[in-house]
Amino acid sequence: MSSVVQILSPQAEELHARRREMADLRRKLADKELELSTGKAALNIFERRYQSVVGPMYAELDGVKAQILSLASKFYPKAENFREEAKSAREQANEFQQENQEKNPEKIKQEFNPPEILKKLFRRVAKKIHPDLASSTNERERRHDLMSKLNQAYDRLDEEAIRLILIEWEAEEPLSDTFELGEQLVRVMNQISQVRKRMNEISDELEDLSLTEMFQLKQNIESAEREGHDLLQEIADDIEAKIKKAKTQIRDLAYDFIE
Repeated sequence: MSSVVQILSPQAEELHARRREMADLRRKLADKELELSTGKAALNIFERRYQSVVGPMYAELDGVKAQILSLASKFYPKAENFREEAKSAREQANEFQQENQEKNPEKIKQEFNPPEILKKLFRRVAKKIHPDLASSTNERERRHDLMSKLNQAYDRLDEEAIRLILIEWEAEEPLSDTFELGEQLVRVMNQISQVRKRMNEISDELEDLSLTEMFQLKQNIESAEREGHDLLQEIADDIEAKIKKAKTQIRDLAYDFIE
């Protein structure tokens, strides 16, 4: 019994190889997008947690500083800098209060810990809808909108919303046009170039994220927690000590002013 062996043209073989490369890159890109989205969500939750603990204390400290500077301006009425600094401290205190006014510390998540099923679903959807797989401007805009929705849903740990994004995409998925072999190869090559560029951009974003002051603080606090050390509470205690010291200064300045 003879078998038929299909012999591909060099161009067809190249297309086949590039499609395999593209499939591998799509998986890697989905993983990188997941890493970036997870990193941003985790940092956002940590920042809210941090601000819920120290935000009100910083507001109080700035309020006390404003009182000290106001008293100092009474001793030295010609010193404009005291009045200006007092105004700045009051504005900073109000800003801290407004930022924390609507936050309920009890509702703030302590950490971002998405289940594996949600990560798997994110990768699956990202591989399908990623903007860098678009073949037209309109399609890219639609993919970009869905990718933003995907990141937001993942940030909320909303599995149902992510599945709805997938359903929305599949319901209106662009139909594949018939292209000549050469055109198909050009499209795949363009996609590979776009995906590699996006992966480099994600790497840069992750590096920039790791260099932020808040990220470094998160790393230090979490490292201390693993060793049974509450660094966040120590920061709060330090601010509390500064508040007490500042209040003592107010009391002393007030006595001097009365005398």
